Amino acid sequence: MERLQKVIAQAGIASRRKAEQLILEGKVKVNGQVVKELGIKVNPNQDDIEVEGVPVEKEEPVYFLLYKPTGVISSVKDDKGRKVVTDFLEIEQRVYPVGRLDYDTSGLLLLTNDGEFANLLMHPRHKIEKVYVAKVKGIPTRNQLKLLARGVKLEDGPTAPAKVKMLSVDRRKQTAIVKLTIHEGRNRQVRRMFETIGCEVMKLKREQFAFLDLSGMNPGDVRPLKPIEVKHLRELAVTKKS
Repeated sequence: MERLQKVIAQAGIASRRKAEQLILEGKVKVNGQVVKELGIKVNPNQDDIEVEGVPVEKEEPVYFLLYKPTGVISSVKDDKGRKVVTDFLEIEQRVYPVGRLDYDTSGLLLLTNDGEFANLLMHPRHKIEKVYVAKVKGIPTRNQLKLLARGVKLEDGPTAPAKVKMLSVDRRKQTAIVKLTIHEGRNRQVRRMFETIGCEVMKLKREQFAFLDLSGMNPGDVRPLKPIEVKHLRELAVTKKS
């Protein structure tokens, strides 16, 4: 027996958090009865489960690494008809991104139909490191970089300490390239962090997620994660708990 929201997440329909929301909204049925309790346990092999009228069938979990180009939405659909990250995969399973990258941000993005896995990696307390490289307008001073490293105040609270390294400077164009390593994943966080020190991000790329990188890949390329990589990511999330 497993919790209903976990079964829905494992079926690749939604993340565990979204599954809980669907249950509370009365959009889930078990054996023909609407269920609105989060604590209920079901047998995924015996109970008939429906989400918004669609039967839940447990899919084999799949895991992909995408080199997301700029100008692509980190979603499975877009009401404005823009390109979305799932457009790069030709598979039967319904996958969704683990976290997100902004429309104007490129780089490494994971996609899966394993809701538990996605939730594990996205939870801030698991402290999975993400490495970004930003081209910024203006040249940050040493003190400004130290400020980023210590953490800055954003409207949704202070950021956790980060690792910061200046990679290059173009004094003629008054631009700099800075590497920033964080373990949080708030909306437009890197851009907002640089804004607090007066530097506008002109270009942003996520180069690493934990131990994964984009070696040998071009924008738009996608590859399945190896079983050993999935295993290591799970272990890393568990051991990184605070």
